[in-house]
Amino acid sequence: MNSEELKSKIRSIPDFPQKGIIFRDITTLVKDPDAFRYVIDHLYERYKDKKLDAIVGIESRGFIFCGALADRLKVAFIPARKPG
Repeated sequence: MNSEELKSKIRSIPDFPQKGIIFRDITTLVKDPDAFRYVIDHLYERYKDKKLDAIVGIESRGFIFCGALADRLKVAFIPARKPG
């Protein structure tokens, strides 16, 4: 999978949540097992030789990728939530 194929898996929603903003919806990527695996494999290759103790995933989409990556790297996963 190349970068253009990967980009095609991410849905763009113009003018959301307000005019002039393009929201990038990754649910279309994560529902494709091959695309999701490609992203996790790519991130794994980037970080496999780093000495990491944990990965922090930012609410809420970060939970999806960081949880899977932490599992693959065999390190702790720390979910970070917005205040309140």
